[in-house]
Amino acid sequence: MAPTKLSIHNANAFVDQFDTFLFDCDGVLWRGPTVIDGVPETLAMLRSLGKRLIFVTNNSSTSRSDYVHKFTRLGIQASVDEIFSSAYATAVYLHDVAKFDTAKKAYVIGGNGLRHELEAVGITTCGKSDTQNISPATLDEIEPSADIGAVVCGIDYDISYRKLATAHVNLANNPDCLFIATNDDRTLPGGKHMYPGSGSLLSVLTHSTQRTPLVMGKPNPTMLECVIQKCALDPPRTCMVGDRLDTDILFGISGGLSTLCVLTGVASEADILAPDAPQATFYTTSLSDLAKVTCKKD
Repeated sequence: MAPTKLSIHNANAFVDQFDTFLFDCDGVLWRGPTVIDGVPETLAMLRSLGKRLIFVTNNSSTSRSDYVHKFTRLGIQASVDEIFSSAYATAVYLHDVAKFDTAKKAYVIGGNGLRHELEAVGITTCGKSDTQNISPATLDEIEPSADIGAVVCGIDYDISYRKLATAHVNLANNPDCLFIATNDDRTLPGGKHMYPGSGSLLSVLTHSTQRTPLVMGKPNPTMLECVIQKCALDPPRTCMVGDRLDTDILFGISGGLSTLCVLTGVASEADILAPDAPQATFYTTSLSDLAKVTCKKD
């Protein structure tokens, strides 16, 4: 079924059928450092109607506590418990599901936000300082370590050959070393362009090691399982709101959720209506449209 465009005629019924809304962040709530017009008012309106709001992001570079500061700075109400990042999902998985041996370390290709979430559940991280230059003559410096029990990959703005080589030798030489990716987004939005995302960095290791990582972020089911468990969600009464068809919308579809795609980020209207695209349940120009049409009479 083709996606339905929200309007003054169906917006109230749309809101009424859900108890919980899951929101992607970049491209839905904000673009880079700037909040999208009308979003804080729209979220406040949904809260006033008794709706539960949960923010689900593939961005692993920022901790949930730092996200709260960003939400506050942009005029959006949010608590730590309402934020599920791919970094947090990774920490929950390693601690609660994999029962990671905390006597071992996680070698992290990623930023401080990912390290913070892992360390918050008692997992020691390493690899942050592996940015020194290396040459063929010094490759022998890089050896696998029995202390490393997992390689965890996210977005890393300080990526280096040394980090990739260290991750490789541990994965290639120790089949028991866990291989976890926060997300596999091919691209990353920022500024005026799209840039290589975590998945593009990850592809180096999947190709060199011939190992397949367990991926936490959207559209993979692990993050949704984490959210459902932590928040006791009722999928038929939950809507996923996003701007990317291949991550946000597919994530919702795979989890049995209704979906709303907005046009303030990656997807265009032509993309949404393409018959071979993941089919959103609904779409609208901007999340702020919801406040403009909801509660108005037909």
